[in-house]
Amino acid sequence: MTDTVAALDGPVTDGEGAATRGRCVVVVLLCVASAGLLGGLFAAVLGSGGWNGLELAILAAYLAGLPWTLLGFWNGVIGFLVLRFAGDPVAVVNPAVRRAGAGDPIAARTALALAIRHEDVERAFRRVEVMLDSLDATGWGGAFTVHILSDSSRPDVVAEEAAALERLKRRVAHPERVFYRRRAANTGLKAGNVRDFAERACGTHDFMIVLDADSLMSGLAILRLVRVMQANPRLGILQSLPVGMPAGSAFARIFQFGMRAGMRVHTVGAAWWQGDSGPYWGHNAIIRLAPFVAQCRLPTVPGGPPLGGEVLSHDQVEAVLMRRAGFAVRVVPDEFGSWEENPPSLPEFVRRDLRWCQGNMQYVRLLRRLDLRPMGRFQLLNAVFMYLGAPLWMATVLMGLALAWMPAAGGGTSFPAGAALVLYAASMVLVFGSRLLGIADLLLRPAQRRRYGGAGRVAAGWAVETAFSMLLGPLMLVTHTVFLAGLLVGRRIVWEAPRRDSHAVSVAAAVRGLWPAMGFGAVLAAVLAWKAPWALPWAAPSLAAYALAVAFACWTADARAGRALERLGLCRIPEELAPEPELARLAGPAAAAPGAADWAMEGRHAGRTAS
Repeated sequence: MTDTVAALDGPVTDGEGAATRGRCVVVVLLCVASAGLLGGLFAAVLGSGGWNGLELAILAAYLAGLPWTLLGFWNGVIGFLVLRFAGDPVAVVNPAVRRAGAGDPIAARTALALAIRHEDVERAFRRVEVMLDSLDATGWGGAFTVHILSDSSRPDVVAEEAAALERLKRRVAHPERVFYRRRAANTGLKAGNVRDFAERACGTHDFMIVLDADSLMSGLAILRLVRVMQANPRLGILQSLPVGMPAGSAFARIFQFGMRAGMRVHTVGAAWWQGDSGPYWGHNAIIRLAPFVAQCRLPTVPGGPPLGGEVLSHDQVEAVLMRRAGFAVRVVPDEFGSWEENPPSLPEFVRRDLRWCQGNMQYVRLLRRLDLRPMGRFQLLNAVFMYLGAPLWMATVLMGLALAWMPAAGGGTSFPAGAALVLYAASMVLVFGSRLLGIADLLLRPAQRRRYGGAGRVAAGWAVETAFSMLLGPLMLVTHTVFLAGLLVGRRIVWEAPRRDSHAVSVAAAVRGLWPAMGFGAVLAAVLAWKAPWALPWAAPSLAAYALAVAFACWTADARAGRALERLGLCRIPEELAPEPELARLAGPAAAAPGAADWAMEGRHAGRTAS
């Protein structure tokens, strides 16, 4: 064992405290200055005819939601600047990575922990096989064990898992390194499943790598995480940057293209100022077991459901508890052998997002209970406002509609059209800034843009993704608002395995899920046409989203739409043109013999291990 509970004593000794505090000050000043500028413009437009109580309430709602949007924008700007001008961006935002050598021996014992419940069994076990063979191909497979942690209760799924386990053990080179455990009760959901395993593994393993059913990691990516943890004994959680796998549906294909464009600049920017208080997303990450078991036990949220009881969104809570214990939490903000799947349709995307929304809202109650560092407290608050921004925006719009019925205040000046235009343009930049900067960074890198099919394909994909986001965004704002209102009266969502394969969405199903957004759009259009027709062009993007909601949901889930985009090369990701061996093997037939993998040893990615 290379780690013990005794290592819990003492501070993180990475020497970056002062630099991180300085960076935090920079980000705060950027957000405050831009909030003041935009707030001033909004006030100039709103109060051009004088002020009343409703207008003051509109301004307050706007200002309350603005900082969180600004933070996302400045994360993107900072990330873009670091990527463009730093010689070694990873070292700038995460020096811990550079303390490990690409050829360091693996001395630690690491468990790969795959938590499943009622998942597509063959798909999940196939990923385990590919990861085991990829690890064996590096020559370090003996330092790892795989643990399939089942919380399934349906008899048919349990029987299928047992059969799949036998097939897996026949196909891998070292079946003695594969373990399966099933709990009788789903206590604590996934977090409870992982916690139960961590407590059992702590005496025999140093680290665990947490995997979801849709996770896939290369052997080299896994080794990289382990080596960084070995070289940094005060590092508690190290999160990789998972990217989407090639997808069949148009929804997943377009969504992950945009996410990939914006996620890296956003993550680099956030990592630049968050320092050793970085994110943990609950999968494709490595955890130091001793402090996790000793310090990261989740509290019970006070009150009854849906906001009380067991912690649902466990990952960020575990991250702030790890940091409170004196261990760093960091992210490796580059694309290197870590993949996940994205929802194949709008209904599945909504279901996943609302699960996160419900879990994040529990943080409001936890903030009053947990003794956290300032950054940890901020991160939980930031996770709350990821979703509270929607009702604040809706409140702004609804109060604006009410304002249309009120008589204009006297004594005002003429309408400041110039300020209104600048405010509108600035709002669009804030919303799309990170993705636009991600696309710009990609286009400025010849080798990278070729991986996506060339500059023309990248630009065309960006145009498609922008239209997609302009349709998706307004729908999600209404959906979040309605769901949050439902939480207040006891409504909740069931946390179950999602549908991961492409599937059709019927018109009836789309109407059932989207009628609140469609109804809101109809009311908004009618009121504007009656009371403020001059505002219709400004509202046109949102009105189009509400009017096309059903067509959008059905078309983006249609397999034919996905195939059409693929034929045109639109929203293509690099793995389509040159799939990594793990992805190619996952898409091909299962190995006929144990350890069958035509892969080179550890030098396979030697040119990218320091990227």
